[in-house]
Amino acid sequence: MNFFDKLFRKPKPKNPEDDFTVTITDKSIKVEHPHREIEQVLWENIQQIKLINTDQGPWLPDIWLALLGNEDGCLIPHGAKGFNEVYDIVSKYEGFNFENFAKSMSCTDNVEFDLWTKK
Repeated sequence: MNFFDKLFRKPKPKNPEDDFTVTITDKSIKVEHPHREIEQVLWENIQQIKLINTDQGPWLPDIWLALLGNEDGCLIPHGAKGFNEVYDIVSKYEGFNFENFAKSMSCTDNVEFDLWTKK
């Protein structure tokens, strides 16, 4: 790229998911955002997993992975760093609903897709 290309290049628009920090440990998942309360759930406390779709994209996150416990939980937006790592872990849970995951990825409505429930 030459000097003039650099000078007149438009900056890449920032994704709203870039403001989320996902921390994964052996015991828990924590999600932080500068304008939201910290959310955290222990792996052993997860009772239900959903994908929640909204019609807010692309200016706001529009697909959220919800890890829900009885008294705690966290929401991870689809484009956040760490989403894929968490998905790789939970998609191995017995009975994980891959069909609903695929449906969610092509949906633009306000819909919740159940992916897994603890037995």
